[in-house]
Amino acid sequence: MHPRVVEITERLIERSRATRQAYLQLIEQAASRGPQRGSLQCANFAHGVAGCGQDDKQALRLLNAANVAIVSAYNDMLSAHQPYQSYPEQIKQALREVGSVGQFAGGVPAMCDGVTQGEAGMELSLPSREVIAMATAVALSHNMFDAALYLGICDKIVPGLLIGALRFGHLPSLFIPAGPMPSGLGNKEKAEVRQRYAEGKASRDELLASEMAAYHSPGTCTFYGTANTNQLLMEVMGLHLPGASFINPGTPLREALTREAAQQVTRLTAQGGTYTPLGRIVDERCLVNAVVALCATGGSTNHCLHLPAIARAAGIQLTWQDMAELSAVTPTLSQVYPNGKADINQFQAAGGTTLLIRELLTAGLLHEQVNTVTGQGLSRYTCEPFLDAGQLVWRKGPTVSLDESILRPAARPFSAEGGLRLLQGNLGRAVIKVSAVAPEHQVVEAPARVFEDQQQLAEAFKAGELEQDLVAVVRFQGPRSNGMPELHKLTPYLGLLQDRGFKVALVTDGRMSGASGKVAAAIHVCPEALDGGPLARLRDGDLIRVDGRSGELRVLVDEAELLARPLAQPSLESSQGCGRELFGFMRAAFSNAEEGASAFGLAAGAPRAAD
Repeated sequence: MHPRVVEITERLIERSRATRQAYLQLIEQAASRGPQRGSLQCANFAHGVAGCGQDDKQALRLLNAANVAIVSAYNDMLSAHQPYQSYPEQIKQALREVGSVGQFAGGVPAMCDGVTQGEAGMELSLPSREVIAMATAVALSHNMFDAALYLGICDKIVPGLLIGALRFGHLPSLFIPAGPMPSGLGNKEKAEVRQRYAEGKASRDELLASEMAAYHSPGTCTFYGTANTNQLLMEVMGLHLPGASFINPGTPLREALTREAAQQVTRLTAQGGTYTPLGRIVDERCLVNAVVALCATGGSTNHCLHLPAIARAAGIQLTWQDMAELSAVTPTLSQVYPNGKADINQFQAAGGTTLLIRELLTAGLLHEQVNTVTGQGLSRYTCEPFLDAGQLVWRKGPTVSLDESILRPAARPFSAEGGLRLLQGNLGRAVIKVSAVAPEHQVVEAPARVFEDQQQLAEAFKAGELEQDLVAVVRFQGPRSNGMPELHKLTPYLGLLQDRGFKVALVTDGRMSGASGKVAAAIHVCPEALDGGPLARLRDGDLIRVDGRSGELRVLVDEAELLARPLAQPSLESSQGCGRELFGFMRAAFSNAEEGASAFGLAAGAPRAAD
């Protein structure tokens, strides 16, 4: 193992000792009661099986049959989740074949940032993670289950499912993906049309035709945003079957993996003889592996929120400092759009997760001795699935990349370090993803233009007011202010200004996610403006330095002058309409971005340990 990875892991274990122990006690107490449907009152049990067929009812009366909860994010508006429509019946049939039962325990909401970007509904996106976690808990609250299967793909959905699942961490659990859509219009071509439209050089019809050629069928979007980062991390964390993440929907291999996942989770139950609860899989080593994989692939910056929140649900205190230090020793091994030209299907063809994991293990950057849903360590994930005469088998995966412009060995990385860095200074703490930012654009010192939302910036661009070097400050976009929406709308405008030769950067307490691209962006700034953070004291013309190399985030204004300025106040309009007023209680409860922007706080009620 790389000594720095070991050191950071040991530090994380020590920092989390009290809270992790409290969490483990919680799930061990739940597990000690055995199959909980056996202790239900007769009327309660009868209610729980009333909708089952006679064979399933009889099986559930016998406690040697596993009852598996199915929790799904299915809806048929979102392409990534549309394939899940047929999964529950496939899963139930596969479970019956091994003498077990599946019950559809509950559905969770699934919204898409791609649909809501730039719209009022985007302000419900991050809060939806908490709703999904709570809906997962409601689905499992009947205490009828011996294991659980989770069907989810995108953005806040997988983190929400996992946070909720960890509160039932005594249950063996497995996540089932649905796979990416086949490749359509290339991401580079799509981005070019978006920029031309922003300049007024492409019509709306051209833009719509481009977008529909890119997003064209069931399955996950093919760029390496939060959805596909979710899938890669679930595999590296040992929560998917090996090689399952990026098999296209509707294929025989995809269906075989779904059936095998259903049957495999029963083998992890007490009845199956190799009891492996979720809470024992998601530990400090598992989370370090997730951060390493995130950095090695230039994954979505949304996981700077999600991984700390997931960790806290398991009693683990992961910080941005941990993540930045892991990034510093993790080479960048893949380039998938927006970090490169390739899409996720091309990444899979070049060697995919199996080769990535092999390379990171060989380099000593991943913990191999971890619990996984296979019942084996992480080396099992260097094998990939195939169909042999209709039977699902795993074979040794690729040992060399088929396209080193997409995926490289650790000996010849794209960069010696990962794409994630921590920024600090008199404007607070933030993260920056530099894997998609050219070296000459990673340091920007320029006058500020201060905006309260995306639309103000767009209007200033269209009015020709931004033709200069600038640091665009977009404030009151943090979790407590308006739910921390994605700021996708900014990317074409700022990218165009940079293409015109200006020095451009973004500073915001909001999010840019995995779709953030070539402009240096200091995001997730905390403390946020609503909480009196320094962003609330900035004015147009203030000189700001964003240094993605040294990790500096600073306004070059005398400290006394800065502190003497009154704090700007947000518009009340931002909290009204499109259901946003229903989430006021949650916004008020959100932690800061570095603690995961979560309404739940640290798990298990244990005291926060000293760093």
